[in-house]
Amino acid sequence: MDQHAQRHGARAARSHGTVEPEHGATAGPRALERAPGRAGMKERAKHIPATVTLPIITALAFGCFIIFRTHTAGIKGGPAMLYGLAGAVVSGALGLVVAHFQSTLITETRAAAYGVLFGCSLGWVYSLGGEAILKSCAFGFTMGAVMFVAALYVFRTHRTREPHGLHRPHHPHHRGIGGDRSHRLPVATH
Repeated sequence: MDQHAQRHGARAARSHGTVEPEHGATAGPRALERAPGRAGMKERAKHIPATVTLPIITALAFGCFIIFRTHTAGIKGGPAMLYGLAGAVVSGALGLVVAHFQSTLITETRAAAYGVLFGCSLGWVYSLGGEAILKSCAFGFTMGAVMFVAALYVFRTHRTREPHGLHRPHHPHHRGIGGDRSHRLPVATH
């Protein structure tokens, strides 16, 4: 045990048989990976970006909603759980894709992607309750349009947090003073 402790920068405590770190030694980066209990989980959770956690949490909530919707529609037990699991996996995967590529999309396209994902998901869940296909499509289209408008509002009012800054940064009217002057009238020099 003394050789093992010496190799890893610690010394063996002779009275209790435990290994203590050397005086002044600090834990390396691998110590965070092996930290036990809640402290280790908190450290690992700090490194997971929101573009991963939010779609996963949303997919889990959506799966629970699917289970509730199918159960109240008369589907019991296992099939309701399978519907919920399938809906959670598919919506989670699509949510991760949209969240991953959202920084490369312009504002309208990003809002449309969220609207399409939301509308298709809710239209499908609405159809699980036994509603007609046309009615489910209309409901999904309406909810997708509502999500599009809400996402567009949020993205346009929070431009400082947008990946592209202003709405259309390459548009000549947004370049400001000292920008590209090729579209302006010439200035008299005499």
